[in-house]
Amino acid sequence: MLSGGLPPELPGVLSVAVPGVLEHRADEVLPLASVGKLLLLAEIARGLTGGDLRADEPVELLDEDYCGGSGLLTGLSARRWTLSDLALLTASVSDNTATNALIRRVGLERVNDTAAGLGLTATRLLDRIREPRLPEHPSTFAVGTAAELAALAGRIAGDERWARLLLGWMAGCCDRAMVPALIPHDPEDDSIREVPSASLWVANKTGVDAGVRCDVGVVRGGRQVCYAVLANCAPGDEFTMTRAMREVGARIAAHAR
Repeated sequence: MLSGGLPPELPGVLSVAVPGVLEHRADEVLPLASVGKLLLLAEIARGLTGGDLRADEPVELLDEDYCGGSGLLTGLSARRWTLSDLALLTASVSDNTATNALIRRVGLERVNDTAAGLGLTATRLLDRIREPRLPEHPSTFAVGTAAELAALAGRIAGDERWARLLLGWMAGCCDRAMVPALIPHDPEDDSIREVPSASLWVANKTGVDAGVRCDVGVVRGGRQVCYAVLANCAPGDEFTMTRAMREVGARIAAHAR
């Protein structure tokens, strides 16, 4: 694996894990912002395919679930949604309200137990989503490493039923501005593409917060590439880090072809 090709000086930490292609500071534990929602989605997908959760189970949104930031539910009038609806909203538009409702339904302990069972030791959820996050709250929503998240992406790209369900949700992600920005693909293609493929296909999940930019995903073309890229910097330097993430995406595109 190569560590070259990354900008020599960046105003923060760039952690990269692209197994077989690129690795840089991949074991550093960093805040994940909404990329941490992948752990929640993995638990929901396992529950839906394992029999103890139902896709059509109704979930009533409580006042405590509502949260600003990313998402649509704060602007929609309906208060009752299915588990499957909430999972799709969490994956596609990173809906914070949907995330909080799902966390309330299954609990943080169950999510983190599943993450541990998937081999994640440093990657975990610490809290629900909060806007604002006050001093008495955990300092961040989730933490983790690029190495563990790239391994999780590899697991999601496999043939297990829960993984196929989660990969389909990720294919509908509306944020392709980070790693996939320099990967030529159709951002509206949310069908699961098989390997090999004549064109490139992306499924991903991103996280955005002040000083945090994160992206985890699967790219399929002539071959499959799984990746996790985490950036941490001072507020105001996010775009410089995003440009570096895009350069990683260009490397991934060349390899996936």
